[in-house]
Amino acid sequence: MFRPRLEGIPVVVLSNNDGCAIARSNEAKALGIAMGAPWFKIRHLVEEAGLVALSANFALYGDMSDRMMSLAAGLGPHQEVYSIDESFIDLSGIRGDLVERSHKIRSRILQWVGIPCGIGIGSTKTLAKLANHIAMTAERKPGSYPEQLAQVCSLSALPPAELEVIMQATLVNEVWGVGRQISKQLNEGGIHTVLELVKLDPATIRRGWSVVLERTVRELQGTPCMDLDHSPAPKKEIACTRSFGHPVTELAPLNEAVTEFASRAAEKIRKQHSLATQVMVFIRTSPFRSEPQYSRSMVVPLRRPSADTGAIVAAALMGLKAIYRPGFKLAKAGVMLLDLQSDAVGQRELDLGDDDDGDRGQLMTALDGINRRFGKGTMKMASAGLAGERRIWSMKQERRTPGYTTCMADMPVARA
Repeated sequence: MFRPRLEGIPVVVLSNNDGCAIARSNEAKALGIAMGAPWFKIRHLVEEAGLVALSANFALYGDMSDRMMSLAAGLGPHQEVYSIDESFIDLSGIRGDLVERSHKIRSRILQWVGIPCGIGIGSTKTLAKLANHIAMTAERKPGSYPEQLAQVCSLSALPPAELEVIMQATLVNEVWGVGRQISKQLNEGGIHTVLELVKLDPATIRRGWSVVLERTVRELQGTPCMDLDHSPAPKKEIACTRSFGHPVTELAPLNEAVTEFASRAAEKIRKQHSLATQVMVFIRTSPFRSEPQYSRSMVVPLRRPSADTGAIVAAALMGLKAIYRPGFKLAKAGVMLLDLQSDAVGQRELDLGDDDDGDRGQLMTALDGINRRFGKGTMKMASAGLAGERRIWSMKQERRTPGYTTCMADMPVARA
């Protein structure tokens, strides 16, 4: 969107520390670059084939996703955001031509956000996913499906005969929930297309494979088995872990990294209105290097369930101090918050004259509000180190694009 000149050029996005390819343009796929291909094995294509490799910019992706999802929500009254680039929307009770309505929403997303998308309509979530695959494939690969199904595909609007033709033209491994192993087993049993799968008896599928695949078949037959998840259940554990850009041997930079990870995890549990009961911290060397190996972890219980960044960071640093040993080149560290519970249930004790600061919920709310308004990391714990300094444990992101919508300094400026 922000660099139109990359259109038609092979592009890959690299993982943390620029390790391997985690996203590829069609042109990059045509070069034979596989998902997860190590960067050092494909970097020669920069000179040989004009490959452009970019570091991951998750803050930018998240912001663009939020913008897209807010517009997609205009399709219907209820939305389930399934992933960063996909959502389910309930169209029950929506009057008029749903295909025409979908084309208008798609055009609005393209105009306002700049991201092309496909929309699939079906009577179940599995059929909607299949319709979305057909819409995207028909647009990217003309001739694979009828032209009128490109961009927006409604399987519900197709006559039964045409629907059978579409299902016969679609391989079974394109069905949501049919993984590589199950697809291989189905192929060995003579089932290669979606139509062949749909015609099977669900009870037979359950006996031969699993209740999960049976549910998939029933959904393909038009029987809803999966409801729209309006509010996903809160997570029971939340972690923040990172590989370091360079090996770390000293305790001071480890304290900074663990403080950063614990602070991010604390912000996440506050977002889902949870409290942590225990804090686990771990450190380890790289198993891929021929050098002394070390891996340790420790779980530190909190005195009372908390979402207070200060309490969680203090517990994490206490655990880190106990497990740290000098002389090892540490490659990764992380913090995991365990036994999460709802913040609607509080635990209180008698005042024993200790130095406990008590409930600092308002302070944490203010902290999160400032960081949301002025950018992540605007306010943080002092043990995380000074802002703006390049830290040895920071991830390698030598090829990261600017934060066009997430950083004021990177925002594009138009001059007349």
